[in-house]
Amino acid sequence: MLETSARLLRLLSLLQAHREWSGAELAGRLGVTPRTVRRDVERLRELGYPVNASPGTGGGYQLGAGAELPPLLLDDDEAVAVAVGLRTAAGQGIEGIGESSVRALAKLEQVLPHRLRRRVSALNAYTVPMTRTAPPASPVDPALLTELAHLCRDAERLRFAYRGHDGAVSRRTVEPHRLVCSDRRWYLVAWDVDRADWRTFRADRITPRPPHGPRFTPRTPPAEDLAAYVSQGVSTRAYATHATVRLLAPVEEVAERTTPFAGTLEPDGTDACILRTGAASLDTMVVHVMMLGFDFEVLEPAGLTDAVRRIRNRLDAALARAAEPGPRTPGGAGRTRGTPSGSGAG
Repeated sequence: MLETSARLLRLLSLLQAHREWSGAELAGRLGVTPRTVRRDVERLRELGYPVNASPGTGGGYQLGAGAELPPLLLDDDEAVAVAVGLRTAAGQGIEGIGESSVRALAKLEQVLPHRLRRRVSALNAYTVPMTRTAPPASPVDPALLTELAHLCRDAERLRFAYRGHDGAVSRRTVEPHRLVCSDRRWYLVAWDVDRADWRTFRADRITPRPPHGPRFTPRTPPAEDLAAYVSQGVSTRAYATHATVRLLAPVEEVAERTTPFAGTLEPDGTDACILRTGAASLDTMVVHVMMLGFDFEVLEPAGLTDAVRRIRNRLDAALARAAEPGPRTPGGAGRTRGTPSGSGAG
């Protein structure tokens, strides 16, 4: 009995991959005969799972919408509550659970009956959350995130219109790989078919243009740590000017007080770390590094040291002017010298 139950759960997990399996494929995955697969499918149907079967040599099994979720023992109200909670977590970019929420929501919405999906949509459409923290910089529709998650999972090509940082809109066809989230934004890492290279897209700038497909064989990702890959892209590769500096503080302290948009970090001993970052110009780079609030040492480029010296001289001059005696004239040309205000010339 335990073996049968475990096999049913394994079969259900395979069917939830949102693709059509032939009986022979399922039998091979489960290590049973096609006849046993047919019996197990009937058992899932008895439990409330609408498993669709198509006849013929090209047919197979696929899990339909409308399951009653017996293994979770959720009634209708509980299923709606879970879906709303997952949507809220995904849409608000809550650190640490956002991406997991999208994956879970994608699985849950796949088996929600139509009547429950309508209730979830209504609750989200007419609910305004009030949070104690700032909202995401660029809110993303949770429905878009679940659509992207489905395409990543099912290895289906995605067609969409993409709005660049300059407002220009381009048409893209990609092989979506993973969603990466921070506490402020969501990103899609995908292979750009037309450009034959990996690209990172901000999810809030994506407008899907169905139909999607066909399916593709997933490629080796551009990095093992996709979070670090995206962080480097948005903080360094996106800018014309790059720099490497040594921050005189432990990497743990710097990571706690900064965001992935500051740049990529790596330890340099116990009391320092290396920051690689980017900016629009060297002068902007100096301000960016100074605003981090740590003492630092410039490693490269050499021109960044010249920029630090320029800004230091500018600040010294401002301090010197501030120290000069005499009243200030707001909105005027500076301090008033010579004859008192209101005196004539003779």
